Amino acid sequence: MIVGYIFMTLLTFGLMEGITWCTHKFVMHGFLWYLHEDHHQPKYKGLFEKNDAFFVIFALPSAALIILGTTPSLNWMFFVGLGIMFYGAAYFLVHDVLIHQRFNWFKKTDSPYLKALRKAHKVHHKHLDKGHGECFGMLIVPKKYYAQYQAK
Repeated sequence: MIVGYIFMTLLTFGLMEGITWCTHKFVMHGFLWYLHEDHHQPKYKGLFEKNDAFFVIFALPSAALIILGTTPSLNWMFFVGLGIMFYGAAYFLVHDVLIHQRFNWFKKTDSPYLKALRKAHKVHHKHLDKGHGECFGMLIVPKKYYAQYQAK
């Protein structure tokens, strides 16, 4: 049973990449662009962006599932909520810490994967409006960027 719950948590984490891609492309660059727009402005200097509201938006289903998954006893909802929460933590570390360097952690890396990830996100940010975007995912890097940093 516990192996099934661990699998469910890992599967949810993996599926979140696709959900994030779709949400980023169709929601953040769609009808909720007004919350995401400041994130694409190169001169924005605030501690928080309107875009940070998405952390709360995505945390709500995770928290609800974790809470509902503990009553009356631990069930599948807890582990799905946990998978979403783990993805949220990974997203924070990769997007806000590593890519945008909003905190002074992990400033230098020699990892080809992390360099490719930063490059793909930089390509995403070259578009200052909501249209014509690319590289909407977070953890899966398109091969063309990864190939640039692999040892030759």
